[in-house]
Amino acid sequence: MIWLSAIFFSAVPLLAASVSGHVELRDSRDPAVRKRLDYSGVVVSLKPVPGSSTVHAGENRATILQKDKTFSPHVLPILFGTSVEFPNSDPIFHNAFSSYSGEIFDIGLYPPGTTRSQRFTREGIVRVFCNIHSSMSAVIVVLGTPYFTVTGRDGSFSIPNVPPGDYQLEVFHERATEATLHALKRRVTVEQSPLAMPPLQISEAGFLPVPHQNKYGRNYPVESDDHSIYPAVRK
Repeated sequence: MIWLSAIFFSAVPLLAASVSGHVELRDSRDPAVRKRLDYSGVVVSLKPVPGSSTVHAGENRATILQKDKTFSPHVLPILFGTSVEFPNSDPIFHNAFSSYSGEIFDIGLYPPGTTRSQRFTREGIVRVFCNIHSSMSAVIVVLGTPYFTVTGRDGSFSIPNVPPGDYQLEVFHERATEATLHALKRRVTVEQSPLAMPPLQISEAGFLPVPHQNKYGRNYPVESDDHSIYPAVRK
């Protein structure tokens, strides 16, 4: 009797690796940085160099919560194509909007206990505000790569499951100038073992905060419409 045996070959994927490092903020006027050494909120991403791979828009979802008249998280990195929910957990109305070039949107005024969403379809920096409360702000960093993370309070970061290849490392920090961020870009080669990056120092020198207006291009009224609920913020 002749036994026939079959040999099956399976493709073994290349092992992905993690890319980790540490960010330190310098020349800051922010009390959280100067007194508590809070280096959180810096977005670090790895973008495949041209021709190495194609990134397709995802159908992912993310959330920015509105509670205690605050957007949380304040900095949110996402892959382009992601829809962001803006649930209103305050006992007052909110109206998230952006009039900046990253992606202009206005989800309108809506009541407590409800939510609305916005899909972000192109790369860019989206600065988000509330049309009712001038103190509320957030930053959505829309990226063309799924390999990204945001730093913790100690400035550490780790991007997991990065396939071997060549990438451009990019950094975003809302209190750094474009020239500073551009100078931090660098080519990174990822292999099949964890990669530890040298420390990244980001200077906040030259940053000038710019007051924003409401969605109609006007200054916010001095008095809040919710001073009975939030008496501590009454002017």
